[in-house]
Amino acid sequence: VVKLEAREYELECTIQDLLAVKAELERANYDPLTHLPNRVIARDRLQQGVLHAKRNSRQLAVLYMDLDKFKWVNDNLGHPAGDELLLQVAQRGLACIRDSDTLARLGGDEFLCVLPNIDGQQAAEDLAQRFVDAMNQPFTLRDGVAHIGASVGIAMYPLHGTTVDQLIEFADAALYFAKHAGRNVYRVFQVEDAGDASASA
Repeated sequence: VVKLEAREYELECTIQDLLAVKAELERANYDPLTHLPNRVIARDRLQQGVLHAKRNSRQLAVLYMDLDKFKWVNDNLGHPAGDELLLQVAQRGLACIRDSDTLARLGGDEFLCVLPNIDGQQAAEDLAQRFVDAMNQPFTLRDGVAHIGASVGIAMYPLHGTTVDQLIEFADAALYFAKHAGRNVYRVFQVEDAGDASASA
């Protein structure tokens, strides 16, 4: 009986240790504010998506989103309002995507969305427009109403790139052009733009 109790205690301790490790991993891989996956998970999901797309001759899209006028919210309404805004942005963003998609916060006001198994570029553009429209609606915060917006860059696998780094880089380059097109719009990566974006970055 004593041995059995000791064994049960050992098992309990092991389970508690495993739960603690799981919680630690979740904290390390998820953004503590929005609870969205962070950069590490985003890259992993993108890598898995690329492998799946390669095996099954499918397309995949990467959307790089950056909020417009986020600095204004922090400067004029304060950092707690900025945090509240990011939380609402995450909720609106999640409402735009499919269960199989991944929306991640890279840091600050930058987000990355991985769309595996997508039916062509138009489907990615439609989602990008949904993001733009959703972020263009007023955000009601405790300390006032914030009017922001979002710029989105799109890169497609395999049309624009075939590796994780290429797809993120080219979606970021497309985002650069979206911002310079007047913000609150999306742009699809164009091969001839790659040099311009890196030269002007």
